[in-house]
Amino acid sequence: MIEKDFVTEGLKRTRIDEYLETQLERAGYGGMEIQVTPLGTMVVVYAERPGMVIGRGGKTVRSITQNLKNDYGLENPQVEVKEVEVPELNPKIMAHKIANMLQRGMHFRRVAYTALRRIMGAGAQGVEVTISGKIRGSRSACSKFTDGYIKKCGEPANKHVRKGFATVQLKPGVLGIYVRIMPPGILLPDKVDIKDIEIEEPAVEKVVENIEKEEAPKSAEKVEVVEEAVKPEDILEEITEEKAEDIEEVPEEVPEESVEEAVEPEEEAAKPDEKTSEEPVESKDDETSPKDTDKSEAAESEDKSKTEEKADKSE
Repeated sequence: MIEKDFVTEGLKRTRIDEYLETQLERAGYGGMEIQVTPLGTMVVVYAERPGMVIGRGGKTVRSITQNLKNDYGLENPQVEVKEVEVPELNPKIMAHKIANMLQRGMHFRRVAYTALRRIMGAGAQGVEVTISGKIRGSRSACSKFTDGYIKKCGEPANKHVRKGFATVQLKPGVLGIYVRIMPPGILLPDKVDIKDIEIEEPAVEKVVENIEKEEAPKSAEKVEVVEEAVKPEDILEEITEEKAEDIEEVPEEVPEESVEEAVEPEEEAAKPDEKTSEEPVESKDDETSPKDTDKSEAAESEDKSKTEEKADKSE
């Protein structure tokens, strides 16, 4: 049945993965992919140090291909080795590194926190390191160390989160190291980006320029029409009319001699017995100029002196 074929294919893949992990542990084994082609089966091996996977003259690769063909039933297997670009983002490599540090006798908390710093420094979104076993004493315990943001369930956890597992044999017992890494550059379904919509308003300067451009030809046409309508003869007539109006507005000055002659007959006609009043003589014309007022005051002073002389003679 089809279900049995899926199960047998999965078991075959897991057995091949375990075999490669045991053979290439020192080379920094980071996983493998199996691709079935018409020419044969392509096995892609990811390792931190690909030179150790190939061996001297390709000796290690040839032995691995022979074992895959004889022990695991792969048809015409072809092994291809690729280097891991960022080992800190590969959970299997980091799990084996944690196991090696624990085997050297380092404290589990120190090992876990150094691994967290290295993984997050490589650009991961989140990481979780779990160490379980007899880490504190005779009783087994489990310690979790997390940093960043990591999915625990659902499709994003199964699809995007990378997982790695390793074991280490110590004197108290076996410890299990489980590493989960969420790599950078993953778009999660719950992430929402709010876009800033920029409303472009027409600039005031552009509107003014457009209005000026529209009005410029109209003003030029008006100027041309005015220039054509005005003639030099009309300008001369206007100038002569203005000069004539200026001449009419200029007041004529009265000579001083005529004023004195007009005052003398008035003095002779006045009676000798009448005393002149001390009040100043009011000018009949309120609109006289300042020169006429000065002349009238001089005439009044002369009249006063003459009347006083006549009064003295009569006495």
